[in-house]
Amino acid sequence: MYAVQQIAPQIYWVGGNDRRLERFENMFPLPNGVAYNSYLIMDDKTVLLDTVDSSISALFLENVAHVLNGRPLDFLVVNHMEPDHCANIEQLVRRYPEVKIVGNQKTFQFIEQFYQMRLQQNFHLVQEGDELPLGRHTLTFFTAPMVHWPEVMFTYEKTERILFSADAFGSFGALNGNLFNDQTDFEGFYLDEARRYYTNIVGKYGAQVQAAFKKLAETEIRMICPLHGPVWRSNLSYILDKYQHWSQYLPEKNGVVLAYASMYGNTENVVNVLASKLSERGVTDMRIYDVSKTHPSYIIADAWKYSHLVLAAPTYNMGLYYAMDSLIREMAALQLQKRKVALIANYTWAPSVAVKAMQTLIGQMKEMEFIGTPFEIKSAMKPEQEAELDKLADAICASGAIE
Repeated sequence: MYAVQQIAPQIYWVGGNDRRLERFENMFPLPNGVAYNSYLIMDDKTVLLDTVDSSISALFLENVAHVLNGRPLDFLVVNHMEPDHCANIEQLVRRYPEVKIVGNQKTFQFIEQFYQMRLQQNFHLVQEGDELPLGRHTLTFFTAPMVHWPEVMFTYEKTERILFSADAFGSFGALNGNLFNDQTDFEGFYLDEARRYYTNIVGKYGAQVQAAFKKLAETEIRMICPLHGPVWRSNLSYILDKYQHWSQYLPEKNGVVLAYASMYGNTENVVNVLASKLSERGVTDMRIYDVSKTHPSYIIADAWKYSHLVLAAPTYNMGLYYAMDSLIREMAALQLQKRKVALIANYTWAPSVAVKAMQTLIGQMKEMEFIGTPFEIKSAMKPEQEAELDKLADAICASGAIE
């Protein structure tokens, strides 16, 4: 049975949800599933904007057929060629053999890489600023390379002032019947997942996101239709402000993320003691994570949110504890920057290499500021070291951790 919603006159959401998928891109946990959005415009010409993942093809194709109601599909706009959005291109061409596939040169290169079916006769090439008149509606195309693939386009519908934004402004989390942002508890349910989605999927490409902002600066936008998560029809400044912060690597607020690696609880104990000391000094918003237990995507999302990091790890096999090493390298790969960092290290019989390893890795990241003197313990913290830990807590607070 079809499940569609009208989002504007002659424009319909024809996507769906997958609550069974365990991991997005086989990497990122999806405790609340994921939505795959697709949109269909019914004008003098019919236009489908993107398809969906193969996991929900049956529902999607039924949705499209229901809204078309016997009409042909004239155009398929491919804003993003990642398979969770393009998996049904061949299926659609088989059902609507005259359909024109709208994309740029890189789009068509990827189509030929992914598919065996010869589709060149269906290609309709567009470039920056090209328009496609449909009748009452007109589409304009903007390239948005590396947000977050090189072929990405944004499509702007001029009559209703709708931006079809590909993966930008998206979120993890299935849609629960309510399609629009103002029908949901966005801050309570979607915001953390929108941040986790951005930081781990798009985070590396902040400069490219900023370039897209500049390109659209003079464009009036009344609605944003991403390929994942809720459709934005109100309070657009809220999500735009979040993207401005995230893409410029600016913390949303002052606060401390404490991430630790601990084999037997001694390093964890230091982190707990430090967190208590920070609380006593007025730090009101902290997050503590065990890097061996928590998926790095959650830690990275909070590293983007907050101003300060405390990283604590032991020496392991004459190097840095593997999970911490991996976390810091992933942060660096995603271009995290402009954070204040304090370090804690532990060692028993091997040399104290954890601090130097963390300093080296973090030193490769842009505009990262080390706070205080790294706090080191031999196996377990001793009472006589408390004054030293107090100094580190003071330094963290003095550097702006208090909201």
